[in-house]
This record gives sequence, C-alpha cells and structure tokens, in this order.
Amino acid sequence: MSHTPIPVTVLSGFLGAGKTTLLRHMLQAEHGLKLAVIENEFSDTPIDGQLLGSEPVEVMTLANGCVCCSIHVELEKALYLLLDKLDSGELAFDRLVIECTGLADPAPVAQTFFAEEELCERYVLDGIITLVDAANAERHLQETIAQAQVGFADRILLSKTDLVDAAHVEALTQRLQRINRRAAIRVVEHGRIDLTELLDIRGFNLNADIAPGLTLRPLTPAGSSIDRIATLVLKSTQPLDIDKLSAFMENLLETHGSSLLRYKGVLAIAGEERRMVFQGVLRLYGFDYDSEWRADEARESVLVFIGDNLPEEAIRAGFAEVIA
Repeated sequence: MSHTPIPVTVLSGFLGAGKTTLLRHMLQAEHGLKLAVIENEFSDTPIDGQLLGSEPVEVMTLANGCVCCSIHVELEKALYLLLDKLDSGELAFDRLVIECTGLADPAPVAQTFFAEEELCERYVLDGIITLVDAANAERHLQETIAQAQVGFADRILLSKTDLVDAAHVEALTQRLQRINRRAAIRVVEHGRIDLTELLDIRGFNLNADIAPGLTLRPLTPAGSSIDRIATLVLKSTQPLDIDKLSAFMENLLETHGSSLLRYKGVLAIAGEERRMVFQGVLRLYGFDYDSEWRADEARESVLVFIGDNLPEEAIRAGFAEVIA
C-alpha cells in the first residue's frame, strides 16, 4: 500500500529562543492542517518524564484537529509509533513538527529520516527552522552547538528583536549570514509569523534551487571570524570533469565528512546538457541530473558547504583541479 510521505519540520534553537511560543502559534493558527507535534527530549530520562506517566506516547487532540504528542522514547521509535497510530486510524495528521531541546544537535534528527528505508518512504524532511534570540545571541553563539543549529537551518527566525536596536539586528544578521548563506532570515514577533515561511520549504529536495540566501547583498568582511561554523561557496564558469569531481567529493567526505553540516551544489558537467544537482548532510548525500541548461543562461557550477572549521584554502585548491 502506497502512502503520501508526511512532511516533517524540525524546530531548533538555543534555550529561551522562543520555540515553544512559535509552536503554540503553529498549533493554534487557523491553517486547515492537522499537525502532529513531537516534543523530543533526546534523553533517557526526560526532564518532564514524571509528568508523562508510563505510556510512551501521550496524545492531546486540539480543537482545530492538531495532535500534540509527548513522547519519551528515542526519536526513531516515536516515529514508528506515530505511523502505527496513523495506520490504525487512532490518529489523523498530515504534517509532523519536531521541537528539539535547546541543547540538541539537529544532525541526529536529520539523519534519522535517511537511515531507515520505511522512514524514508513514510516521511520527508521538509526543513529545519532555527530560532535565534536577538537579545542574547552574542552569548548563545559562543557555544558551538548554537552555531551548528544556525548552520543546519533552512530558515533562521530572529526573535526578541524589539529588545535591541536596529544596529544590533543588522550586525547579528551579517554574522548569521556568514555562518549560513543558504538560509533566509526572517523576524518572528512573539511567536507569530506567516506559516508559509515555515512549511513547504523543500529544504532537502534534490533540485537546482541553490537557495535564495546566496543572492543577498555582499557580506561585510568579518576579519578573523570568531565562529567555528561558516559557509564556503565554490564557483566555476568552466565545465567540470565528472571523474575528478567524484574523486574530489570522495576525498572531502572521507576527510571532513563529520564537519560538513549541510552542502548543496548545481554543477555544469563537461559533455552533459543537464545540470547535476547534489546535496547532503554530514556523510549522507544524494545526487542526480536535473533539467537541461537553457541556451540563454550561463553554465555556472555553484557548491555551497556549511561546515565546522573547514580548511578553505585546501578545499579551493582541490576544487580548482576538478575543472575539465
């Protein structure tokens, strides 16, 4: 029996950034959707475990048809439990939202949806949303995990901008763009934002959309960056040799795979009329050929890597050898 994959949105962000407030807005808004929510603790002994009782899933159905699930087993088991309840008719939902704890690394969450065949068939990871507390971002971003949450994001939401001045917001925006050039940055006011900014992002689709973040104005140089996580963009107007490209990517993944948070590319391959597109998370990646290049457009290869302390000069030198 075939099923339409359930889109999954992951809410990330450091402690106090406003994830729960945003989640409340998503659940209460009149959007006509039936959302299921997993409040995931990423712990063998959740802090609210005593409140949940002994059942692995505690479900509360809201007036608008949304479902709130407090689950205190590991995420993979929780996902299967929800599918069992959906297939049996016990629950009805068409989208899933996972709220991570403030100290959670988004990587294991993302990898869950690529590791098991059944989960790949039944769920599709739509996007990772990261909230950033504008008033406390400077302190939060001292933590590598907070930088990683920004690096994994498909959308970055700035909260509490009313507590700081415009110059502070501008400086923070520049910093966030240096960490993650792919993600669009939006302001969220007391948890309220147009839900079209959060749903149907298709951040993990294998397509030629390299992300609007790359078309933003040039960034102000940061000098010696204080952030471990940063974006590296590689471009070439010359066609790429497919064999050299394969060797370049294999070496990059073998050497730095655990440091590559997110990466995506649209490539012009020598002797090929179609675009090659690829994307990945850490060591998990996929690639395919997309539509043909139009006669009136420049055939330019663009690769975007968001990583932890990547050796930029070495990677650029390796990419230069890929040109056919």
